[in-house]
Amino acid sequence: MDRAQQIRSAAESAFDRSQEVIRMEGITKRYFEGKENELEVLHGIDLTVKRGDFVAIVGESGSGKSTLMNIIGALDRPSAGRYWLDGLDVQDQPDRVMSEIRNKKIGFVFQTFNLIGRTTALKNVELPMLYGHVPQKERTRRAMELLSMVGMADRAKHQPNELSGGQKQRVAIARAMANDPAILLADEPTGALDSATSRTVMDIFHDLNRNHGKTILLITHSQALAEECPRILTLMDGNIVDERRGREVRYV
Repeated sequence: MDRAQQIRSAAESAFDRSQEVIRMEGITKRYFEGKENELEVLHGIDLTVKRGDFVAIVGESGSGKSTLMNIIGALDRPSAGRYWLDGLDVQDQPDRVMSEIRNKKIGFVFQTFNLIGRTTALKNVELPMLYGHVPQKERTRRAMELLSMVGMADRAKHQPNELSGGQKQRVAIARAMANDPAILLADEPTGALDSATSRTVMDIFHDLNRNHGKTILLITHSQALAEECPRILTLMDGNIVDERRGREVRYV
């Protein structure tokens, strides 16, 4: 390879890396390390997710999905391996920085919604921006914009106990988008919903991915939901054992 080719190759490699939102190399997770009952849950996971990807991580109970999700979400640290999130080496960051990463880089959507009770939908969506020191006027403006995006502007003043399950999840998605995170991490987001409401929630995710360019990781045990995602990873016994493409989905 001549000098010009080397320069082009290096430039292409740098461009490729700039498109990576998640890069994991050899991620291992062990519990009770150094003890007789030491348990290794993840066995050297390699994972790359590019900007704008919509990825399903599917697996049965005990496959390691929750452990992997916690590491991706900076809620836990691996025992070995390296993890870069949006270009930042997450591995050795202090707890204070990890907290900032969770607030600014990751939008969480949980099966159980995790909304704050006795607090309006609007204030729930504003909360991550409050922690991010966004001025009040801008918090309210953006929160209303996000509630409109998920079809919940008319419920902005309602508290969680006045909302259905699907409405709560839509508010939770708006909240996850509050700080314009690098990734949306959705953990079984339709697990507590009926099929019709699940369809509405998945349509919102497809819209965010296709029309707003959001990078989404969907953690699920449902093969049907996984099939909607352009990229499907199957986790089994702490290893990624399969990667394939999902089917094209036309959503309303």
